[in-house]
Amino acid sequence: MDGLDGYPTVVVHAAQPGGRRVAIQGEDVGLATSRADVVEFLRRAGLQDAPLDDPDFIEWRGGGSAMWPALTSSPDDGI
Repeated sequence: MDGLDGYPTVVVHAAQPGGRRVAIQGEDVGLATSRADVVEFLRRAGLQDAPLDDPDFIEWRGGGSAMWPALTSSPDDGI
């Protein structure tokens, strides 16, 4: 289930403030804050049965599927 030119179809980029960027077939589809968000992006792309742990399909950069940045609020959040 390789993507274009043998690269993974899905790339989940390294953590940044707020989450991890997700690209499907080279197109940025959003910022995920959890593995569940990645599953939702895949569902929207028609890939609901995607093999999340298959390195030929999905590349987890900067850590595996369990690596997520801590979600914190800042003083400007009004919380």
